[in-house]
Amino acid sequence: MKVLLPPSETKRPGGSGAPLRLDALALSSLLDQRLAVTHALVTLAGDPAEAQRVLKLSDRQVGDIEHNRMLFDAPTMPAVDRYTGVLFDALDAATLDEQSRAWLGRQVLIHSAPFGPVSALDEIPPYRLAAGIALPGVPPLRRFWAEPTSAALADAGFLLDLRSEAYVALGPVPDGAESAYIRVVTAAGRALNHFNKKAKGELVRALATTGAVITGTSDLLAWAEHNDVILRASDVPRVWELVVTA
Repeated sequence: MKVLLPPSETKRPGGSGAPLRLDALALSSLLDQRLAVTHALVTLAGDPAEAQRVLKLSDRQVGDIEHNRMLFDAPTMPAVDRYTGVLFDALDAATLDEQSRAWLGRQVLIHSAPFGPVSALDEIPPYRLAAGIALPGVPPLRRFWAEPTSAALADAGFLLDLRSEAYVALGPVPDGAESAYIRVVTAAGRALNHFNKKAKGELVRALATTGAVITGTSDLLAWAEHNDVILRASDVPRVWELVVTA
């Protein structure tokens, strides 16, 4: 199984890991795409005014351009620790024991815009790039990433997809792959926003702490029932509703 998570716009600064090595990231078949996008980001950062325009940054966010300029020189940290925000705060990977973190490293992919999906424990630097940005010299990210990313996921086994729609578009689940897309709702069926991210983070934490072994939808449903997680079928094939109390 692979759990697919979205990234977060907010990121923890610093790190103690060696500089970025694109050839060391998970899904090594995506190296060419990673090289193209990251080098385009570094080049763009050489013109701060243009970078602010292209990346759609406010004046308070222009410091992030320096992160892009230093992409290959900055210290790194595991991706699951780099990202902050509601989902990653709920996951709270830093407080997990070694066994649970190892589970994250094996089972969780975080789908970034510059690197594609990376393992939760892959070491990455801070950066600024959203899924919908059009980088100079690179085709639109949706078109550039979608086909190679789907191909890279083809042998990943069962896919538990917790991504936002913008990141699903950067790498759709391959045709024929067994998968479950999770939608967070109330008992009455109302979709949630803030609680959507929190519930997904808590779900991944529960999977990690229980060392879940899931090879298909039936395993996922059995795990959920055993752990008091409410998953119910929706009216869309392969889409399951995670029911929470808002």
